[in-house]
Amino acid sequence: MSALLAPRASVAPFVDLEFLQDPYPAYQALREAGPIHWSEVFFGGAWLLTRHADVEAALRDPRLSACRTGGWVMRAAEPDARLDLTPMQRLFTRCLPFLDAPDHTRLRKVLQPAFRSDRVQALKPVTQALIDELLDEAGDSFDFMQKVARPLPARVIAKLMDVDASVYADFTAWSEDIAAFLGSVNPTQAEVRAAQRSVVTLAGYFERELLPRRRREPGDDLVSGLLAAQADGSVEDGAELLAQCAMLLFAGYETTRHLLGNAVHALLTHRDQWEMLRKAPELLPNAVRELLRHDTPVQWSGRRVAADFSLHGQRLRRGDLVIALVGAANRDPVRHARPDVLDVARASPGALAFGTGPHVCLGASLTQLETQIVLSTLLRRLPTLQLRGPIQRTQSPLYRGFTHLHVSA
Repeated sequence: MSALLAPRASVAPFVDLEFLQDPYPAYQALREAGPIHWSEVFFGGAWLLTRHADVEAALRDPRLSACRTGGWVMRAAEPDARLDLTPMQRLFTRCLPFLDAPDHTRLRKVLQPAFRSDRVQALKPVTQALIDELLDEAGDSFDFMQKVARPLPARVIAKLMDVDASVYADFTAWSEDIAAFLGSVNPTQAEVRAAQRSVVTLAGYFERELLPRRRREPGDDLVSGLLAAQADGSVEDGAELLAQCAMLLFAGYETTRHLLGNAVHALLTHRDQWEMLRKAPELLPNAVRELLRHDTPVQWSGRRVAADFSLHGQRLRRGDLVIALVGAANRDPVRHARPDVLDVARASPGALAFGTGPHVCLGASLTQLETQIVLSTLLRRLPTLQLRGPIQRTQSPLYRGFTHLHVSA
């Protein structure tokens, strides 16, 4: 097995503070050193893929399974605590991102209509009204993450799912506990237990409150659609139904808030790109794709080897973990000319930020719409916006973003 390389021998990538601030030099060193590496950092050992072609192929490869939660959840627990984690494990194993065909295909077919173009576009007025309201309340100097990037996607996905506004503060806190667990390369006991509480509490909200209400009063929302699918046998009642509800609420919030923060930070630190968009707002759809490529909010995706095979001279064994480093692939110079340069007018900036293949992100179009609307509104209403510290990054190697991002007009 090849050694995990880093820009300096003393650096421990994925856990080092310098890496968390800027992972891209470490990714470059890995790409240049070879196409595949073994690292003991991830969950006791994993194969790392760094190049665009390999990451894209891995996300499409049927020999690599998305069903990877069993050992991952239980490995993090102390032996006498594993029984306590059974409820969390039961929910994770039924979540769409952690399923293979035919279950994945069946559930994706159920969920996909909620993210059709017409359904997403119907949320445009709601999203615009929300960003205007949030900016009205924020004033001239504010923490963009706390005042905009956190509340906006939370309220949009809550609208799509008809989640009560009163639950907003709770579910964002639950989501952050879950993200801390998912984003750790070796979760602590505290992270495991916090995630367990939050996953079970989030599922409990649906089980005790929203699902019974929607059974009595069906509507034109995503949860009502899931209940209709459950009634016709397309979705199993119990853990499978609850897992989709919890996963959608979490995913609709977590990725989008980090994209919003990364996008604003990137544009305000590349002032020429901000000014280009201010003068040519028609570039915004392209700009969002480039911002996703340049600093993707989700830095990797994991898979388990389902059957032995060889890759670049290494033997991958059944059960081995494979980490497809999307953040590294999106800066691969073989795929993208001048990959470290942010260019909102870049031709064909499409990258792997939302994955590819069977598990490509269901909510990609919604996330991009929200980001376009937020950026368009900032450029129009606050054209002289600037960064005004303090700025604080997340301490997660998986979810790249900010916890605080202070700006002023």
